Amino acid sequence: MKPQAQQPEPTISVGIVHADHIVIELRGTYRCLATNATMTGLIEATTADGHVLVNGQEADRWILSPNGDSCRFTIRDVEIGIGFHWDKREDQVFGGGLRFAVEDGKVWAVNVIGVESYLTSVISSEMSATSDLELLKAHAVTSRSWLMAQVWGKGKFLGEQKSETEGEIVTWRDREDHTLFDVCADDHCQRYQGLARVSNAKVTKAIEATRGQILTYEGRVCDARFSKCCGGITETFENCWDNTPHPYLTSIADTFRPPRESLPYFNTEEAAQQWITTSPDAFCNTTDADTLRQVLNDYDQTTADFFRWTVKTTAHQLGCLIKEKSGRDIGDVVSLEPLRRGESGRISRLRIVGTCGELTVGKELEIRRILSPTHLYSSAFVAEVSADGSITLRGAGWGHGVGLCQIGAAVMARRRFSYRSILYHYFRRAIIERAW
Repeated sequence: MKPQAQQPEPTISVGIVHADHIVIELRGTYRCLATNATMTGLIEATTADGHVLVNGQEADRWILSPNGDSCRFTIRDVEIGIGFHWDKREDQVFGGGLRFAVEDGKVWAVNVIGVESYLTSVISSEMSATSDLELLKAHAVTSRSWLMAQVWGKGKFLGEQKSETEGEIVTWRDREDHTLFDVCADDHCQRYQGLARVSNAKVTKAIEATRGQILTYEGRVCDARFSKCCGGITETFENCWDNTPHPYLTSIADTFRPPRESLPYFNTEEAAQQWITTSPDAFCNTTDADTLRQVLNDYDQTTADFFRWTVKTTAHQLGCLIKEKSGRDIGDVVSLEPLRRGESGRISRLRIVGTCGELTVGKELEIRRILSPTHLYSSAFVAEVSADGSITLRGAGWGHGVGLCQIGAAVMARRRFSYRSILYHYFRRAIIERAW
């Protein structure tokens, strides 16, 4: 994963949609490399006997190359936010090339595009295009670093690890290597929603100002991570994914204070209780509507309680949900007992005791998944189980909390921190270098 200094800008492939049939409108003319024919207008991609058919015609390799930079294609009915509370479908417009591939009996539409053009959309898809310029720059470097860590490190990521016994499910899921393309277009990798999201010249300016810049540690590109809201303390990499520590993804206080020593660790129940049930000073502790509008797209703004949140349920409802998600019937939930917390208070191992048995769950994403119809905001929570069967979860932050905190970074940018200051705040021991 070592960057090659001043190499040409790489081209990447992005899996957009995977379906039985895909309808696409080509605006401009595209040359099919398999048939050498020119194509435009509406096309439909399907599969038969493991082969891709476009408008009913079969070819070995369907690759459509645009005849000019102004060519665009619209993919109809793309699902975004898969498995999350903002799950919906929309038409999306893309530049660059297009190819098709078959996987599991369905067809993939894959966009082939330069890294910087891809990032222009990613930054606009992950955050509002009206965000402060320094925030957009910081996010550009973060996203570029993460992307190139995946591309240059292909084959080196585990993707998933699962240990399952009668009374325990411990799983972590990371971005696994895709076999047909470099990255997918949804939150599983990075939100990439085409040219429609590119609506402000500041995004293009941020990309150009940081062109080719990546975060590195000891000469290797950083596997940079980000989440919506850390809740006041960022989490370590190993609490969420592989147990291998990343020195640039450590736990830091999201404040003006000096590094981590200014706050205690919150990996004990007493410390976690006090931290999560209060509202301490932090960059990401904000309700400023202007700041949040700059950071969040419309469908993200439906969730307002990023820093501290409360979820109410019942022992019976939660027991039914756990049975649905895990296939284990432990009856009504009696207690939720954290066995291991990370430094931000996020639980990485949780014992759930029910009237008919118990189940131990980990790591943080599996805990969030099993306790919510979609995903719990974070695993940094304390639970109150009442005698009447009501259960209240009081939590902190939104997401895994590792690396850059998007809302915290937005507040820093509003307070006139430079993008370099923002990056060095969240990615301690990393440096910024230019790869092309």
